[in-house]
Amino acid sequence: MSIRTLDDLLAEGVSGRRVLVRADLNVPLDKQTGAITDDGRIRAVLPTLGALVEAGAKVVVCSHLGRPKGAPDPQFSLGPVAGRLGELLGAPVHFATDTVGDSARSTVAGLADGQVALLENLRFNAGETSKDAAERGAFADQLAAFGDAYVDDAFGAVHRKHASVFDVPARLPHVAGRLVLREVEVLSKLTGDPERPYVVVLGGSKVSDKLAVIEALLPTVDRLLIGGGMCFTFLKAQGLEVGTSLLEKDMVDTCRNLLERSGGKIMLPVDVVVADAFAPDAAHDTVRVDGIPSHRLGLDVGPETVAGFSAALSQAKTIFWNGPMGVFEMPAFAAGTRGIAEAITKADAFSVVGGGDSAAAVRALGLDESSFGHISTGGGASLEYLEGKTLPGIAALEN
Repeated sequence: MSIRTLDDLLAEGVSGRRVLVRADLNVPLDKQTGAITDDGRIRAVLPTLGALVEAGAKVVVCSHLGRPKGAPDPQFSLGPVAGRLGELLGAPVHFATDTVGDSARSTVAGLADGQVALLENLRFNAGETSKDAAERGAFADQLAAFGDAYVDDAFGAVHRKHASVFDVPARLPHVAGRLVLREVEVLSKLTGDPERPYVVVLGGSKVSDKLAVIEALLPTVDRLLIGGGMCFTFLKAQGLEVGTSLLEKDMVDTCRNLLERSGGKIMLPVDVVVADAFAPDAAHDTVRVDGIPSHRLGLDVGPETVAGFSAALSQAKTIFWNGPMGVFEMPAFAAGTRGIAEAITKADAFSVVGGGDSAAAVRALGLDESSFGHISTGGGASLEYLEGKTLPGIAALEN
């Protein structure tokens, strides 16, 4: 990649300069209390922010949170994030209660060298996500006015053609932050010449969400292990009864074709945990995949599957994992995800956790994050990178 980096910017000197940082602070919040339930994405940007603060920059951070509809919505405010970011940085973060309005202008104007401001949710402005280039550009002009230089450290958003990701870099000297650089370096190992055997574990709910990455990976991987809700569409393609489990009927033929073309690379569950209902206290049992009752639904892979998948992972030298094996948020259906995660940590392999729910599962299950080679902050972005797509945010940095 021909991308300038944060170190290049620091070498030029940033003391007294305003540096606009696009971060990915899209953290999960408790619906009742509004408290942050996983601060992993905030921690991920600390190396970049810390370096800028230490160098005396006036740091202006911007991010989205959730999916507001282009207007202010209190449930998606970045206020709680500002508080947590300040705790982690060890200094107050000045919070602007709007994105490009009076509060943002006065907050940025009041920054001293080495201080940090956080603007309110970018998606409170329709211009951030607009498909209209002029509307997006007008918003980018307002954002760019807050910076003398731009740093993109929001890997989780680089696959979006949004104003703060795609249009602002065209208006300011721009570099990649430490997180973005690390993400691209790691993922390029998987798309280049990975050490073999190369084993990929895919889970999550829908085949349609992962179809493009399956198509892209199938020729290059040695084994492709499929669990989660998406496995039931593959099992249906084998002619098996899947009960009331999650099923994409329009993808059954596609799955059948993938199985036929895979040359035996695709490995499916041999047993699953079935329940009477989608509920944490539902009655449940483990059954073979050819014995799923018609009135029950699968919510996790079973112990024999974990053992088989673990055996395949134990032989791997490179591992990519994206998507949980079951409904890990419910303790009764978390054993499959925990078992696969633990098998990955025990393998003598370079392992990458592909962001999203997989990264959340690692933290929710209390697993040691340092046991994995890399935990990505961008689920969708990491998948699109592996698919070989051009990511707008990366392309903007290359220009």
